Amino acid sequence: MRILVTGGAGFIGSHLIDRLMGEGHEVICLDNFYTGHKQNILKWMGNPYFELIRHDITEPIRLEADQIYHLACPASPIHYQYNPVKTIKTNVIGTLHMLGLAKRIKARILLASTSEVYGDPELHPQQEDYWGNVNPIGIRSCYDEGKRVAETLSFDYHRQNNVDIRVARIFNTYGPRMLENDGRVVSNFVVQALQGKALTVYGEGSQTRSFCYVSDLVDGLIRLMNGNHIGPVNLGNPDEYTILELAQTIQAMVNPHLEVQFKPLPQDDPRRRQPDITRARTWLGWEPTIPLKQGLDLTISDFRARLLAEGNDLPTPGTETLATPVVS
Repeated sequence: MRILVTGGAGFIGSHLIDRLMGEGHEVICLDNFYTGHKQNILKWMGNPYFELIRHDITEPIRLEADQIYHLACPASPIHYQYNPVKTIKTNVIGTLHMLGLAKRIKARILLASTSEVYGDPELHPQQEDYWGNVNPIGIRSCYDEGKRVAETLSFDYHRQNNVDIRVARIFNTYGPRMLENDGRVVSNFVVQALQGKALTVYGEGSQTRSFCYVSDLVDGLIRLMNGNHIGPVNLGNPDEYTILELAQTIQAMVNPHLEVQFKPLPQDDPRRRQPDITRARTWLGWEPTIPLKQGLDLTISDFRARLLAEGNDLPTPGTETLATPVVS
């Protein structure tokens, strides 16, 4: 098939493109390189079945494709809060353009939505029929509400214009090619640990998250796209960890001598986040297969290689002159 991936040079998008190219599809990667990097898709440059287009989806574009994976949008708080108006324009206007394109060319479109549509959930774990608890005027709402509107648009295009849609609600995903400065908890901890710095935990670290390795997520996206169910479908790892547990795990894997520092909790930071993946198991036959420590090992190796390639002088574990660890 001829498949369009918006945000294809990003973390998840580039892993998805690897899978699609490996399966023999023709792939068009659309990216404005706000958070994406050419390095992520460099190995496909020059391949006759791969095409890269630098484009911002807040502007219309005309292309031909059989399927559209719509992933384009900054997904980490640091990046989506840097220009919140741009973020909500990407989610709303960009999604309108992609749905309009899907309507014109009769393509199936998968919207990469997010667990952030549940906000700071009062239901735990989160099921797809839960409507969420979102602050509509908070600092995260450009992303939270933006994705909620993107889902609304998708279902309205489906009901009104018979557009063939799929909606995935993606929970915390990690793995190689994550941005070093994206402010997400896994990348924060890994980079800090490799650089011999204290690990920064916000609040008491009792808030929970569920971490899905990127190859598992990509498998779920492809199954949803090619299955018969519209969604929304939660895609994430149902194993729940506190942020402090994650910090201690990475601390033990990289350098047990590191300190853990506690800082105030950011506004509207969700207290608990765990997917109910009953739909994914039932509809798609999907569930994660990569355990956290295995995925972290692969992620840490990738970050170490990139930091060294950038000329960073990484300390040898145990040589830092840090204070006595706050946690063991």
